[in-house]
Amino acid sequence: MRTPVAERAKGWARRAPLLPALVFLVVVTQLPFVATVVISFMRWNALAPDHRGFAALDNYRAVVTDPALRSSVGTTVLLTASVVLVSLGLGLGLALLLDRSFRGRGIVRTLLITPFLVVPVAAALLWKHALYNASYGLFNGALTWLWQLFGAGEPPQPDWMTDSPLLSVELSLIWQWTPFMMLILLAGLQSRPADAVEAARMDGATAFDIFRHLTLPHLRRYLELAALLGTVYIVQNFDAVFTLTSGGLGTANLPYTLYQTFYQAHDYGRASAQGVVVVLCSLLVANFALRTVSSLLREEITR
Repeated sequence: MRTPVAERAKGWARRAPLLPALVFLVVVTQLPFVATVVISFMRWNALAPDHRGFAALDNYRAVVTDPALRSSVGTTVLLTASVVLVSLGLGLGLALLLDRSFRGRGIVRTLLITPFLVVPVAAALLWKHALYNASYGLFNGALTWLWQLFGAGEPPQPDWMTDSPLLSVELSLIWQWTPFMMLILLAGLQSRPADAVEAARMDGATAFDIFRHLTLPHLRRYLELAALLGTVYIVQNFDAVFTLTSGGLGTANLPYTLYQTFYQAHDYGRASAQGVVVVLCSLLVANFALRTVSSLLREEITR
């Protein structure tokens, strides 16, 4: 019979290989966050080094009352909601198409996943120069070709990033995140019980009836998971805003506003307070995402 000391020793023997990873995780993630929280309570501006000191909640009051931050919150919500909803709809449509069997399906899947594998900065540069550029971009080139084809007058050559800055950022993010939604929903479709679908077909149900009464209820958890994970990632997006518009013309979201406060205004205390607020908001969304994942796993286990 094993003694409690032997049981504890065996438990520590199992956990010992994980300790280096745990220490590394704490050093890399938790200590910087603790330092950020400490700095958020300080009055620390690199342009005024003699006025450094304890600021209590002044930085957080400034964050709450800052009109630029409130504007960036609205931009972040609008940008995130539009990108997530459109990407989710397009991803669902593509997943339904790829769930069918046809020749070359593997190649089509690979091509559709490719945008998600592109480095975010490279994707933003691709849209900025290859598609949006007013002089040699693909969009204006296509407009010129259409105008010449139909014999119309002078073709319009809009400056996409100036005329529709937020839409320009949204389109680039939708292109990049639609494959992510598609992959999650395709996994959900492939876990759908085939016998129920076949029984519905034999009973005379149409494709729309099967989608409405079988497919959509089955995909509910996967839709929630895709939306929550997409929200967590898109809320933190910095690359597209910085590369395409540099935060101008009403496109500055929370990460870009934090960048401006830290690197341009050099107000480390206020930037840290903004960072803490952003992290707490992200954790709230991530908590819902983790609960959705847990419920999905429980459903799969009970099947």
